[in-house]
Amino acid sequence: MVTHGDAVIGGGIRVRPFGERALLAEVDDLEAVLALHARLVATRRPGIVDLVPAAQTVLVVIDPTVMPLASARTWVLSARTDVAQGALPPARTVEVPVVYDGEDLHALAAELGIGVAQLTARHAAADWTVAFTGFAPGFGYLVSADWPYDVPRRARPRPRVPAGAVALAGRFSGAYPRSTPGGWQLIGTTPAVLFDPDAASPALLRPGDHVRFVPTTTTTPAAGRPVAVDIPAAAPRAVSPSSRARDGIVVCAPGPAATVQDQGRRGVLADGVALSGAADRAALRVANRLVGTAATAAGVEITMGGFRAVRDAAASAEELWFALAGAWGTMRLDGRPLDPYVAHPWPAGAELEIDTFTHGARAYLAVRGGVAARSLLGSRATDTLAGLGPAPLAAGDVLGVGSDVVAPVPALDVRPWGPPASELEIAVAPGPRADRFTTVEPLFAEVWTVSTQADRVGIRLEGPALERADVSELTSEGMLPGAIQVPPDGHPVILGPDGPVTGGYPVVAVVTDADRDLLGQARPGTRLRFRRVGAASSGPS
Repeated sequence: MVTHGDAVIGGGIRVRPFGERALLAEVDDLEAVLALHARLVATRRPGIVDLVPAAQTVLVVIDPTVMPLASARTWVLSARTDVAQGALPPARTVEVPVVYDGEDLHALAAELGIGVAQLTARHAAADWTVAFTGFAPGFGYLVSADWPYDVPRRARPRPRVPAGAVALAGRFSGAYPRSTPGGWQLIGTTPAVLFDPDAASPALLRPGDHVRFVPTTTTTPAAGRPVAVDIPAAAPRAVSPSSRARDGIVVCAPGPAATVQDQGRRGVLADGVALSGAADRAALRVANRLVGTAATAAGVEITMGGFRAVRDAAASAEELWFALAGAWGTMRLDGRPLDPYVAHPWPAGAELEIDTFTHGARAYLAVRGGVAARSLLGSRATDTLAGLGPAPLAAGDVLGVGSDVVAPVPALDVRPWGPPASELEIAVAPGPRADRFTTVEPLFAEVWTVSTQADRVGIRLEGPALERADVSELTSEGMLPGAIQVPPDGHPVILGPDGPVTGGYPVVAVVTDADRDLLGQARPGTRLRFRRVGAASSGPS
């Protein structure tokens, strides 16, 4: 094997760095991706958290406390020679019923110069394979050697494509698991449930599956077959899994944004599901510790302040403790000033008021026992982009209190604390596409400013444009929170916890896992400096 720039090459696989917790394995085409992904799945080792295939790459996400990055690189590079063809598990075949009644069917057939019957017959006869997922949870990109057409996307995307729509774009076919905007050409409708977050395997179509579209004349499912339903963009207003849980906190005003968050989802990127979780995970862990609650428990992420809540006057007489950590601002309980990073009792009927933050962007409200929201895919976190988890909080919502108590409320906490800084130094490790830029030095030489376009999905930075040496289009690749993407205008965007699972902009660097928490406190106007850490690209040669 040899090295070439940041990439380590062996057996036709180019392994590129992706921060300190991932590698990007690149091959020549989609067929090679399918083969590589199948072999990695078949030989998966402890410490491999996620394997995310895309058009020409597989993102390998690791837990470095279990598998060192260098060991993961060696494993990836040996994937093609370590596994005999016959050792691969057989691919599943999934039948998807479809009614060919799409809005674009007749116009698309005319554009391709064929009849509607020929178009639908070829689509149904093709042997499709799920190449990768992305765009939305459970949305599979299907390819087939039997499909000869390169279908143009619509000139103007629809603001809403209904759940269950079967569609074409480029050389791909797919089906929408939920109502979302989209620019694919709609040719049919399926009643199949494409994504069920409560199922053991939430995505119906997973990378490597074979798919056959079975023509039908009705969207009513056959006996025993589940019917497709739209995954709501927001969960019902009942935030707790039961109407009251064991206590009640009534939201009076959520401020600009307030959501239920925990430490996020793990191991479901290949299903198109983001990590989500608290933007400042460390602050939530501290707040939970201050009230004797499990570190993994859910709390309320309050963005920029303006939050008010009352403990239900009819709540139980049992003492309820709460703590606030993270962003800095005036906080009161029934008009009495409160200190952050201290546990306080919350009497029934008392109102908690949090003014606009003067430092930082997000504070975390932890209650003893945690917020009792419904768990989906192992987490209670709200994913604002995909619409998974509890809805963003609104006035009138009632938060139940859970039972994740693990310790007494500490009598005295001596951890030093202070307000988040207005200028942050952020450590970054190499990204997979730094070679697409004339130089990456401006990233480290400049002071960047957080723009007004900053939320849980991503943070757009203001500063000089990074100059591209390679302006060719990049096919979609797996993404992670902390990835610093550079769109065509040259201004970096740092992906947040709800960022997309795949993306087509080159990643120049990746924020270290620890410093992702610092970014959780970055607000419009915050200044950022980037600092290089470790040679994540070093490895066998």
